[in-house]
Amino acid sequence: MAPDNSKAPQPSRAWHSLPGPEAAALLGANAKEGLSAAEAALRLRQHGPNSLPTRRAKSALMRFLLQFHQPLVYILLAAGAVTAGLGEVVDSGVILGVVLVNALVGYLQEAKAVRALSALSATMTTEASALRDGAPLRLDAALLVPGDLVILRSGDKVPADVRLLSARELRLDESMLTGESLPVEKRPDPVPEDTVLAERVGMAFAGTLVTYGQARCLVVATGLQTELGRIAALMDTADELKTPLTRKISHFSHVLLVAILALAALNFGLGMLRDAPLVDVFMASVALAVGAIPEGLPAAVTIILAIGVSRMAARRAVIRNLPAVESLGGVTVICTDKTGTLTENQMTVRRLWAAGQGAEVTGSGYAPAGGIVLEDSVSGGQKAGGLNEAQRQCLLAGLLCNDAVLRAPDAAVPGSAWRVEGDPSEAALLVSAAKAGLHRESELAQAQRLDELAFESERQYMATLNRHGAGAAIWLKGSVEQVLERCAHALDAEGAQAPLDAAAVLAEVEAMAAQGLRVLAFARGAGAEGASGAGEAKVGNASADHADAPGGSPGHARLNHADVKHGLVFLGLQGMIDPPRAEAVQAVAACHRAGILVKMITGDHPGTAIAIGRMLGLAGPSCTPGGECAALTGAQLSELSDDQLRQSAREVSVFARVSPEQKLRLVRALQAQGEIVAMTGDGVNDAPALKQADIGVAMGIAGTDAAKEAADMVLTDDNFASIAAAVEEGRGVFDNLIKFIAWTLPTNLGEGMVILAAFLFGISLPILPVQILWINMTTAAALGLMLSFEPREAGLMDRPPRHPARPILGGFLIQRIVLVGVLLLVASFGLFNLELHQGASLEAARTVAVNVFVLVETTYLFNARSFTRSPFALGLFSNPWVNGGAGLMLLLQLAYTYAPPMNALFSSAPIGAMQWARVLACALVVFVVVEIEKKLRGTVAV
Repeated sequence: MAPDNSKAPQPSRAWHSLPGPEAAALLGANAKEGLSAAEAALRLRQHGPNSLPTRRAKSALMRFLLQFHQPLVYILLAAGAVTAGLGEVVDSGVILGVVLVNALVGYLQEAKAVRALSALSATMTTEASALRDGAPLRLDAALLVPGDLVILRSGDKVPADVRLLSARELRLDESMLTGESLPVEKRPDPVPEDTVLAERVGMAFAGTLVTYGQARCLVVATGLQTELGRIAALMDTADELKTPLTRKISHFSHVLLVAILALAALNFGLGMLRDAPLVDVFMASVALAVGAIPEGLPAAVTIILAIGVSRMAARRAVIRNLPAVESLGGVTVICTDKTGTLTENQMTVRRLWAAGQGAEVTGSGYAPAGGIVLEDSVSGGQKAGGLNEAQRQCLLAGLLCNDAVLRAPDAAVPGSAWRVEGDPSEAALLVSAAKAGLHRESELAQAQRLDELAFESERQYMATLNRHGAGAAIWLKGSVEQVLERCAHALDAEGAQAPLDAAAVLAEVEAMAAQGLRVLAFARGAGAEGASGAGEAKVGNASADHADAPGGSPGHARLNHADVKHGLVFLGLQGMIDPPRAEAVQAVAACHRAGILVKMITGDHPGTAIAIGRMLGLAGPSCTPGGECAALTGAQLSELSDDQLRQSAREVSVFARVSPEQKLRLVRALQAQGEIVAMTGDGVNDAPALKQADIGVAMGIAGTDAAKEAADMVLTDDNFASIAAAVEEGRGVFDNLIKFIAWTLPTNLGEGMVILAAFLFGISLPILPVQILWINMTTAAALGLMLSFEPREAGLMDRPPRHPARPILGGFLIQRIVLVGVLLLVASFGLFNLELHQGASLEAARTVAVNVFVLVETTYLFNARSFTRSPFALGLFSNPWVNGGAGLMLLLQLAYTYAPPMNALFSSAPIGAMQWARVLACALVVFVVVEIEKKLRGTVAV
């Protein structure tokens, strides 16, 4: 019997609302020694392993067989079976060969995507530190059970959902679960039962990362009972949606199937009314059906999409499902996560303020590239010159009062980037100092740390005692309120003490907060001179006698909270934010130009979300570029009815503090209005919405395995700009698909009408079934597929998306198909009868009819390169594949007409120059007529 994880003890109230001792008592746990080995083994049998069930991957054979599960393929298989039953081995072999090639192309492309995704997911076992029988041990996290006592330290991944029993300066990165960009402070305090996930300070959740501190915790949920498990279960409720392309191709195939069967039945009925021989009637009906089936369409769709996949792969995007390429082209709304998708997921100082003077800090992320641009305090503009002494001291304070370490890219690892060890906010301070020429190693060599007061959430500051010349200096950073109340003076631009203008400081803080910046304040021990001086700090126990310690040993220096209670000198402010990616700003603008709505859906704080939305220029009634921006929160969403949600989902551009269930609900609300929705994200909290969306896009580097598994496309470089490129590529792919369909269907229509006309007039078939297959298959391969290499037309991203309800074939395309089909009927039927009238053999007359179809398709291929522009305007050599295909097709037709083996196989015969001239004239007439039709019709929406 399988273990039942649902049997874990359930409290009368939520775990986060219970005090730690009460939670331990409920679980029957020993908060000092942990579980015994025997009890842990018993609970493991009861609750099962602490892991999520993995979905069984499809076998290679199943992936191959699924390639045949398409309506058009069923049509081809039926046609192949009928021709085989009639003894037409060549016809049947060609059809079944096409089906097999189509399946192989699709299978190989899918297998390539599977291999790429496997390489993205690094397989590793998570371990946990636990106490059992009073002894610490490391064990596989899958062996943890409810009631286990777990020790968390900096750098650990939380192995299960745990209730904190005790904690020391614990901070967690919960961005993968909540979308919160900054590490969250944790403490053992219970919180109200209705507290949202992101604010449950007494809980740590499976899969999140410890960035600082340590804690002793009690495991309260494992496996499917964790928050990760709940999201995994939520993913099972997301619908498996067909992409817009598969829906349209499926509908088109069914319509085509009905039309083909109706024509064949009509032909059969007419034959019976005319008392024609049954075998002749049946063969004519089969010929009509085979002629009407676009045998090359399934292979063409697969190959055109595969070429789109290859182009996207060159842009570092792995497509998991072929139709996803086209789906991006039809997207009308992009719902995107913020942290790590639109933003760098790297805190960056954007503004420095000291001695009444502001400065802009340029550059983004952890790379120390950029600089500091001073601001004229009078005009508000920029001015030349170096930093004033207060600004320099403010940066130095951020560097010295800091526990983070910045690591340079590893030259031996291609593509490696700057990375941080420690708190992201402290890393941002190191980078801002480096941009002013202050570097951690060199500064610490001159100002060795003697002691420190670690950051505590209750006190809201951190302080260090460092050597300073012959003495020592105190450096302090923290919240603005805590720093200001400890300062009596401020440092002026020359480095001298001046009266502290608290009102000016608070005004600047308010201005920074309005920009979504997180603000830290900095101060120095009173009496310490500027960096160029040799003064010493004499504050409480932190006095100059520390300099007497041999070698400046930290063991002889002591720093107490009383030392920083008052008398400090205020240095300045630094404002930081997780900034938008520069390429994301451009990508959002490109999407707006293309008529695509962009929605930011995040678990982060509303103020931060609004600020990022404003920087990105998200359009919509709720958020205008450079203007006011409003956000809907998860709490507000939960109060909306389905009708209200559908309206808000369309009108609002920024959603904050949103839970995974609400992300899923938002996507469904947009889909209910007929929108084609793309969802981008990287966290576990994004996975259900990624799966529900018409097209899910996950980040390959920062993305979790759950997000990648749920997505249709994975960006291997986490570059949001690839989304706009993918939309453009998708539109180009869809255009080329429509061009192929508009090019191939007139041939099928013409072939069907020729067969029907011959039967109605009681004459021999102008083209035989095997000749129809020759026309359809060779032209599709040599001519039609060349359209898949057609470059994207200008202005592709300046037009609105195709309406989701629009069929593949609109009124204009149907008219074009009928026009060319009728011209093919007139030309082929007319020349066939003309040849017979002039005494040509039946084989020669049929050869003329076949060449009419092929040469008209060749010239019409140049028409089909654009629905509105002449091939001369496009450039005759802008797609060399078309020219090469036309040349190849002409060589094949010469072989078909004059090679004896081909004459024997396809019942063809050599023809003379006059016949070729008539065929060429018909092809040129069709070309001219279509170009005139383009001019008369003008610009159309395809």
